Amino acid sequence: MEVQTILQFKSGYMRRITDDTGIFQHTKFGVPDRSKGYTTDDNARALIAAVLLYNSKRKAAVLDLIHTYVSFIHHAQNAAGNFRNFMDYSRSFVEESGSEDCQGRTLWALGFTLAHSASLPDNLLNTCRYLINQALPHIEALGSPRASAYAIIGLSCLIETPKALTYSFPYPHTPTTEEEAAFLPRAFILELIENMAARLHDQYNRNKGNGWNWFEDSLTYGNAMLPWALLKAFRISNNNNLKETAKESLDFLASRTFSKEGYYKPIGSHGWLLRGGESAPYDEQPIEACEMLLACKEAAIILQDPAYLKQAALCYDWYLGHNSLNTSLIDPQTGACYDGIHRTGLNLNQGSESIISFSIAHLVMHHE
Repeated sequence: MEVQTILQFKSGYMRRITDDTGIFQHTKFGVPDRSKGYTTDDNARALIAAVLLYNSKRKAAVLDLIHTYVSFIHHAQNAAGNFRNFMDYSRSFVEESGSEDCQGRTLWALGFTLAHSASLPDNLLNTCRYLINQALPHIEALGSPRASAYAIIGLSCLIETPKALTYSFPYPHTPTTEEEAAFLPRAFILELIENMAARLHDQYNRNKGNGWNWFEDSLTYGNAMLPWALLKAFRISNNNNLKETAKESLDFLASRTFSKEGYYKPIGSHGWLLRGGESAPYDEQPIEACEMLLACKEAAIILQDPAYLKQAALCYDWYLGHNSLNTSLIDPQTGACYDGIHRTGLNLNQGSESIISFSIAHLVMHHE
């Protein structure tokens, strides 16, 4: 089928569902649902989208969004250095520490921001460095493979961009203790990446077999992050075992998520895919298309295989209507993204995770 290209990417919806605290987690159709409050997960992902958008447009309103999202993350960090996740509308966090995935996702966002910082103010970047430094002592203890993958990707961004590691001030002076904490220890970060990547690689080798080339006995959410993290770790370490595992697992994931009809179909969140079983057909989530797109883009570069670019394009086209429903998930009036495909059609709510996912996918594919 032919996919109709969106002529103009509309960036205003993300601003519309962000207030002076952060981006709202959910909406009722297109109106923020205040009863559901905010999450650090969404504000971290929104930070990535806003940085991409600012690098392409350099608009003051987008820079304001970046400050809002970084400020939310700063407020989310507790005294121990972990990040809390769920905040209600009264601006009160409802937990002492968020999930391991929240820790990893936040590291990804902060590392990404520092690696794409050419046009951002130094004081904002120093805040990101400070937040990472406070969180680093807890990262190696992450047990969730996805949390580790998110963290590997964020920390790899720092190693690939050496200037991201060092704080910057506009005039010579002796740094205070807090300013010293904005310096990121390269050797320690390299060791973290190496150790976490080795654990992922070992978990894969223990679990694969009989045609099941995966890290666990199920394909659930955020699957593409696992091979993507190993690709990033290989890029730093040149450990060919990591590259081979990344390719094998990504190709396995692709075999389960690109249909015979030639479109992308993510694993359904209502049942997932258990080893030896069939994929749950619904709900298809926008975040899965975004993360698979990012993994395929990385694979095309590292593995030097343009076939992965075609897969990335199919992930992007999923939003535009090249999907199991043959219907665009993008609201032509507002530019918002619907919350997914379920058994009876589109989920007509337009929450933050969805518009963030589409925004990242669009900006990465089109470099606007």
